[in-house]
Amino acid sequence: MNNDGSGPSSKPDRKAVERKRRNDMKTLCFQLASLIPFKPSKEIVSQQDQLGLAATYIKHLRERIDKLNKMKEEATKSTEPSSRMTETTATPVSLSLPVVELRDSGSSIELILITGLNKNFTLDQVISILEQEGAEVVSASFSTIGGKIFHSLHAQAKLSRVGVETTRVWQRIQELIKYY
Repeated sequence: MNNDGSGPSSKPDRKAVERKRRNDMKTLCFQLASLIPFKPSKEIVSQQDQLGLAATYIKHLRERIDKLNKMKEEATKSTEPSSRMTETTATPVSLSLPVVELRDSGSSIELILITGLNKNFTLDQVISILEQEGAEVVSASFSTIGGKIFHSLHAQAKLSRVGVETTRVWQRIQELIKYY
């Protein structure tokens, strides 16, 4: 070993550094793949395919966000009186509330609820229905805009082999909101 510290024991082994980098990348790919809902197949999906699925899913989410933002804009516009009308004569056009939109993406579910302030129900009731039907809620949020409440829930099937019966979830949510 040299006195300047440049001997083989002080220098990181390139093979070990590369092995650690590959293991870190593998771990990150597994984490990313666990967040992407896709129908499990009998084939083993390569990391390249997982990254491709992730890119496709992210594009899908961006499009979905744009669509929901447009829906939100239209819904808030429908509750605001036109600037050319006086407040007493304005009768804003509104959506028929409540609105329920349920999307099944294989092992995941996206639920959008739009309700009025006077037809309010608790979000935990909706989460309870999803959990009773075999889904695990990953995220839930709501916002209030122009006298309407926008609920957004994302859930995944607890058992991906079994999945979630979305028609049953939709029926139970319809039953819940018709009483409010």
